[in-house]
This record gives sequence, structure tokens and C-alpha cells, in this order.
Amino acid sequence: MFILLIAITITGVPLGIAMIVSSVFYLMMSGNDIGLAAENVLNGTFGNFVALAVPLFIFAANIMNAGKVSDRLLTFSLALVGRVPGGLAQVNILTSLIFSGMSGSAISDAAGVGKIITDMMTKDGRYPRGFAGALTATSAVVGPIFPPSIPMVFYALISSTSVGALFLAGVIPALMVCISLGIAVFIMAKVRGFPIENAIPWRALPMAFLRALPALLMPVILLGGIYSGVFTPTEAAAVSAFYALLLATFAYRVLGLRDFWNVVVETVKTTAVVTLVLCGAFIFNYVITVEQLPQGVFEIFSSWNLSPAEFLIVLNILYLIMGCFLDVSTIMLVVTPLFIPSAMLLGIDLNHLGIVLVFNMMIGLITPPYGILLYIIKALNGIPVGEMIKEVWIFLAILIGLLVVFTFSPNLVLWLPRVAGML
Repeated sequence: MFILLIAITITGVPLGIAMIVSSVFYLMMSGNDIGLAAENVLNGTFGNFVALAVPLFIFAANIMNAGKVSDRLLTFSLALVGRVPGGLAQVNILTSLIFSGMSGSAISDAAGVGKIITDMMTKDGRYPRGFAGALTATSAVVGPIFPPSIPMVFYALISSTSVGALFLAGVIPALMVCISLGIAVFIMAKVRGFPIENAIPWRALPMAFLRALPALLMPVILLGGIYSGVFTPTEAAAVSAFYALLLATFAYRVLGLRDFWNVVVETVKTTAVVTLVLCGAFIFNYVITVEQLPQGVFEIFSSWNLSPAEFLIVLNILYLIMGCFLDVSTIMLVVTPLFIPSAMLLGIDLNHLGIVLVFNMMIGLITPPYGILLYIIKALNGIPVGEMIKEVWIFLAILIGLLVVFTFSPNLVLWLPRVAGML
């Protein structure tokens, strides 16, 4: 089954279809009823309330991109940090953090506000193209760490953890990523002589803030509703989609009927791809469970007599290597279920593990040779991947350093959800 999965994927067949075909092959060869495939798809898809959050967050992110909300966020960020050395680069980081509170997706972040700020940075040669593209790709990884987060919804599906606790656990790591990148950019701006933007008068800041305020309120409403118990994380996804629609249609008046139709079509296409992967994962994980592969993995780790810390080190190294070649959905839905039982038996908190693994997989999005975010920036901004690879290594080193901190500081990661009474 695994050989068939790899062979089919190499030929270019989408991952979801490859998982379904290889799983059905297993059912046939093992003498099981292939109707089990349909049963697992139906039970997994229609019996899982958490999965409904995914298309709703996708819809909200698409509305935000189409509704030109990015322009107001950029203006506010420019007024706030544009006067700092490496001003536009600092704006790049700040807008990624703000937009991540609306999209939950690194790709949406890079394709939306990331495209605009990259064009601004490279205009008239203000910043090297490779640096601008590498920074945009790196800052976009904050999207799935700061709530809301689509990868965390996937992780909650396979680990039976609380989406709300995972969301809250991602806040401090996301802020630390942005602060670390900001410090690095400040130093690089001094060393490499990056330009300082014309200072926007402080008196203009209140107006910029008011123009951006409706968009800035989205993560506040989202998180406030979840942690006050007003709505569940899945209901929060519906609220965010509805709020984004109201924002773009009435508050900013930038979303016409044609734009709305395009948003719906794009959301349906993306949701179809994601759902196909989920369907394949439901069957694939059924096979993995029947064959007791998680128990086999646990026995291997048990034979090594690893401590929890050593287990996390091995897991991080493995995920960093896989991130160079595999996409996030493959690692999350196919590989991660194998290690969750071992982590539980070693006493590792699954919420802490979720943040570590999601952050690890986000690093994979900018790691050569796959580095899908680098290719997205190339497609959107025309920056050669080779130029970005030369500049991305310093950012990779920072992220890997932070990964080590998050791995061995569970109290740091879990402090907010514990204070909020989620754990």
C-alpha cells in the first residue's frame, strides 16, 4: 500500500486520490469489503463537526484577500513601524501577524498581503529581490501558528485535542517568531544599509488605526467568542466568514457581486481539494489502525529506551527532513497519527506536541528544495527561487532555534491555555 501510494504520488496524481486508491488496493488484497472505504469516508466527513471549520476559514481568508483589506492593514503597519530601520521589512512581518488572525493559512497570507508588500519592497530596487521574497515567505509561516489555524484544526481531528486550547497555545510562539524576525531585520538593516521609510506623522496614526480597526477586530471577536464560551471553534469559523463578508461588503464597500462569485468559486475549489485529502486520510488511517502501525512504531521507540525529550528530538529531526520533500497535509494526516500513541504513553502533552509539529511543518514550507512558499512568491512576484534560497538560510536558522525553545519549554507554550482554564 505504501509503495503504491508513493508511486502514484510521484506520477503527479493528487494526494487525496493516491491515498484512496492505495487504501482500496489494501482492502482488496487483504480480503476486506471495499465498502469499508466509503463507510470511513462518510463517517469521517459527515460525522465530524470540527472539519466544517476548514472551508469556513478558507472562505473568510478569500474574502479578506478579495476585499482589499490588505491595503488598510499595510497603511496602519507602515504608520506604526515604517520609521524603524528596515521599515518595509518590519511592515512585512507585522502585517503577516495581523493577517494571520484572519486567514489561518500561510499560503493565503503569502498570496494576499504578502504579494503587495513584496512588490513595495522590490520597487525601484529598495530591497534585494531575494531578501524581500525570503522574508515574505518566512513571515507567512506565522499564519497557521497564530489563531485561527487550519493545520491545527487538522491536528485536532487526528489527536482528539481541543481546537480552542491549540489556538491559544499558538499565540506566544507566534509573537516570539515575529519579535525574533523583527530583531534580525533591524540588525540586517543596519549592516546592509536598508532604507528607512519617510516617517508618517504620529497624528496620522489614529486615522490609520480607525481605518484598519474593523479588520483588526476579527481575531479579537474570534478568540473572545471561543474563550468566553459564546461559540465553539467551528462556530467561530462561521462567525469569521460572516464578519469578513459584512466587512468587505458594507464597512469597506469593496466586494461586488462579481467579486463575491469569484470568492465562492475559489473557496469551493480549495475546499474540494482539502476534502479529497481528508477523505483519503480517513480511509488511510483506518488501514493504519487495523494493521496496528502506531503500536509498531511505539515498540520501535520503546526498544530505543528514549526519554520524552529524546523522543521529541528524534521527531523534530524526522519532521524537518520530511518537510524538505512532503507537503503539510501529507505529513499531518498520514505520518502524524503514527506517533501520537507513543507521545501519549511517554506523557507528552498532545497540545504542546501539536504546536511543535505544526511549527516544524511550517518551517518545511520555506525549506529547499520543496519550499512551496518560495515557489508561490516566485509565481506571484516573479522572484527567482535561487535568489530567495540564498537569503532564506538566516531566517531558517532563527526558526529552527525557536523550534528548539518551543520543544523544551512546554510551560511557555501551554501557559495561556492553562491561564484561560482550557487545560
